[in-house]
Amino acid sequence: MQILVAEDDLVLGQLIAHLLKKKGGYQVEWVTTGDEVFDYAIDAHYDVLILDWMLPGVDGVHICQRLRREGYAGAIIMLTAKDALEDRINGLDAGADDYLVKPIEIDELLARIRAVSRRNFAPLQEQLIELDTIKINLTNRTVFDDQVEIQLTPREFQLLDLLIRNKGQVLSRELIYERIWGFDAEVSLKTIDATVKLLRKKLNWNNGKDFIQSVRGVGYKLDL
Repeated sequence: MQILVAEDDLVLGQLIAHLLKKKGGYQVEWVTTGDEVFDYAIDAHYDVLILDWMLPGVDGVHICQRLRREGYAGAIIMLTAKDALEDRINGLDAGADDYLVKPIEIDELLARIRAVSRRNFAPLQEQLIELDTIKINLTNRTVFDDQVEIQLTPREFQLLDLLIRNKGQVLSRELIYERIWGFDAEVSLKTIDATVKLLRKKLNWNNGKDFIQSVRGVGYKLDL
């Protein structure tokens, strides 16, 4: 599941993004301004948007209204310190699907995400990628090579997913580290190289082609 977090409090934003990755296993992007929300949400598909009411530039109510007008079909969970009935009504009427008052508990947020993700916001379209004989389903997180399933660990699939969504672009080790393990994970950058090595071995077992290219001194990229 792809989640976009919009929160301008740097400590809270980092914490939410980290815990959603660690405890929920989700793919998470984090932005801090209203303008960034539009750029990210419209240009890419997110299943859930976790949206702070008070953002620099544009507030959450106007963001909801504009996203719904422009066809954003994902779920929106509003985070706010405003707990008056009128505020909750305004947020929901603007297009939010749920409303959570700060301070939040991460387990409750995870439960709210599971609840809204069960609703039928838009027809589910499987995202399928083919690498020669390898078929990757990003929706149900499966990988097959000539009808034989390749078993990937959650970290390996997250890495593959990240490389696929940024195909042709060089991703630094530092970026991969932050996106997959989180900024405060207690692992070394060598863990990335080890994970890439294992992923390569699993993808190459049948055809010997190396889809993941090393960029010396920088990181990795995926050539389709």
